Amino acid sequence: MFIIELTYTVPTAEIDAAMAPHIKYLDKYYQKGIFLASGRKDPRDGGLIFAKAANRQEVEAIIAEDPFNTNGLATYRIIEFKATKKIKTYDDFSGDE
Repeated sequence: MFIIELTYTVPTAEIDAAMAPHIKYLDKYYQKGIFLASGRKDPRDGGLIFAKAANRQEVEAIIAEDPFNTNGLATYRIIEFKATKKIKTYDDFSGDE
């Protein structure tokens, strides 16, 4: 399991202008079952992506495709962790509580 932390390097107006290609990128990896959850940090200076990948090299290759990365809009920090406890399915957690 990996947490990918994005930190924006440009004003949020530039991030908003580039959001559509970033969403398309996210959708690609959600469809492949690699991205499990994602969202903006609060305060809005970046975002987080929770991913299930074979190894760090796979995560690095995936990040290389992100339009925020290719256009120099964000920096990335990869945190690997071993999930020792979890819910049965993500659908069990609405996140709205």
